Amino acid sequence: MAEQHWISRSNIRDTKWVETEQALDAGNVRLKPDAFALTANNVTYATFGGPPMKYWDFFPAEDPAYGRVPVWGFATVDESTVDGIEPGRRVYGYFPISSELIVTPVKLNEGGFSDGAPHRKELAPIYNAYFFTDTDPIYVAEREAEQMLFRPLYMTGWMICDSLMSADRPPKTVIISSASSKTALATAHGLHQGGVKTIGLTSPGNTGFVRSSGLYSTVMTYDDVADLSPDAPSAYVDFVGRPALTSAVHSACGDALARSLVIGMTDWESDRSPQADLSGPTPEFFFVPTYAAERAKQLGPAVLASKTQEDMRAFYAASRKFVTPETVTGKDAISKAWADTVEGNVAPDRGLICKLYVG
Repeated sequence: MAEQHWISRSNIRDTKWVETEQALDAGNVRLKPDAFALTANNVTYATFGGPPMKYWDFFPAEDPAYGRVPVWGFATVDESTVDGIEPGRRVYGYFPISSELIVTPVKLNEGGFSDGAPHRKELAPIYNAYFFTDTDPIYVAEREAEQMLFRPLYMTGWMICDSLMSADRPPKTVIISSASSKTALATAHGLHQGGVKTIGLTSPGNTGFVRSSGLYSTVMTYDDVADLSPDAPSAYVDFVGRPALTSAVHSACGDALARSLVIGMTDWESDRSPQADLSGPTPEFFFVPTYAAERAKQLGPAVLASKTQEDMRAFYAASRKFVTPETVTGKDAISKAWADTVEGNVAPDRGLICKLYVG
């Protein structure tokens, strides 16, 4: 029997474990997730689970009132009816919180495959890819925890930086909300390397951590937003998703603000009603799969891959300076980890790695 973690679509605090059983048909592979990371990014997946993002659609629950939130991690091939994918081989990719996932491999090559399950065909292709660890150029055996925690988040940060810095007028200053979040740290790392001034906005309790990361030129609390005076042109990268904060940042920056990007929603319970008096540029919702696909067409997939791989591998080691991986094991521990993440009770220097079983 498979163990599945279900989350209420109407109240993401409401969760339960469900036992299911699924036979392995011809052309399918049964994957057994070994471990996965749990971050605020996964709460964003749940918050944006419905249209147009459709994160709930990747791993639907049998009860439509519930969903299975996607997570990033590693899995081992348990059973296979597909030549070239042998039991025991490991993959990195997108999974539900579950003891198994059955996939229908298509586009199989030496690097991996895509899940061609009918319900995933119309979803963002970047989330359907699974990479064999023994041929993956980004895989580092001794840094699996960092890969689970940061690989998708670093790619988001890399794409944000690329979008900002390839613009006709690259920003001199970038303001980043939820500065302690892992995707914000990845973004700040890229901008810091490029010599761009960064201003991290955070809560009073996280200012020490954000300063100690060494990734931000200036650290400010949300209460001090009115004191912003960035060099022009500037950009705002929003991981909080709180319209009132966006309005305050726009107002403080005035004409210096050239772009405003909405990335995530760490404050998922905030009033999301648009601010009628919002000044400056219209906030853009930055959806990484769409932007990545466009850049791959412009640069070519191989060129884009070469630009990101070296940076990502270097970031695995760099991240140890400000985030320490912490493993939790078992259904109860995973349920608690989800609850703590939803409530924002995970300290920013902790990186939660979840395992369903010991081993």
